[in-house]
Amino acid sequence: MSDAVPEPSPEVAVEPEHDPAAPAPLHVPRTPTGNAEVDAGLERLGDADHLATDGHLEVYEDVHRGLRDALTALDARPETPVPSPSYDKRAPSPSYGTRS
Repeated sequence: MSDAVPEPSPEVAVEPEHDPAAPAPLHVPRTPTGNAEVDAGLERLGDADHLATDGHLEVYEDVHRGLRDALTALDARPETPVPSPSYDKRAPSPSYGTRS
């Protein structure tokens, strides 16, 4: 018997087969807008890169809902009270009634 330890065989890197139907990132650049809600939606779109196409719908609907909520929030401005007129527009000014 030999006391020699057999050397491990060199491992060969096995590349996975290319599957054209597998999800592939599109690497579409997403430029921040400065609005936190909108930027979060843009980042959420990146999740679709790792999903099969049947999973994209859920991501798109989620992003659409978030963008719609952000736009709705812009429309929900606090109401400003309407200033009351200083005179009644239907009645003539008092200065008109005292002509000489």
